[in-house]
Amino acid sequence: MLDSQMRKLIDPPLNRIGIWLASKNITANGVTITGFAIGLLAALAIAFQFYLLGLVLLLLSRLADGLDGAVARASAPSDLGGFLDITLDFFFYGAIPLAFAIANPEANALAAAVLLTGFYATGSSFLAFAIMAEKRKITTTSQGIKSLYYIGGLAEGTETIAIFVAFCLFPGWFAWIAYAFAAICFVTAANRVVIGWISLKSD
Repeated sequence: MLDSQMRKLIDPPLNRIGIWLASKNITANGVTITGFAIGLLAALAIAFQFYLLGLVLLLLSRLADGLDGAVARASAPSDLGGFLDITLDFFFYGAIPLAFAIANPEANALAAAVLLTGFYATGSSFLAFAIMAEKRKITTTSQGIKSLYYIGGLAEGTETIAIFVAFCLFPGWFAWIAYAFAAICFVTAANRVVIGWISLKSD
């Protein structure tokens, strides 16, 4: 829901940094993989209950996730880069709830499972429509310049990162926050199914 507005704020500084990084022969794929590695370290820190360290690493990981696209735009965007970006993002989004489940299985495991199911629903609706949009040559720049078209919703990247930050700041409230965000994810997925149905029902 907030991604399109956030892009207007963060894209200009990210693009400037991206141009500088590209001038140093740093590749977008290298930034993507580095950000993912930092994200896994964040999950590891959280699993061992080092929540503030996990928060710092998580934010650094997401900074890299924003910079990889900026570097790509300053050099040469590629299908491989788009593939790596979305695939490793999904791995990261799954790793954080899993880390909280490992940190405190008794309190967090069920809530993490429900949230991951919500992520599964939003992710599948996102990717399925992106495939059909590519087939029909449907494009948009409302979420910034992306390798894949996708339908927005209540639960997008900005909201997800905000929730992950809340998890790290208030780990004792993980379950309640996770259940609430899972509900938002299910609403988002349902909305995407309806929009996809309307958009594609001409077949």
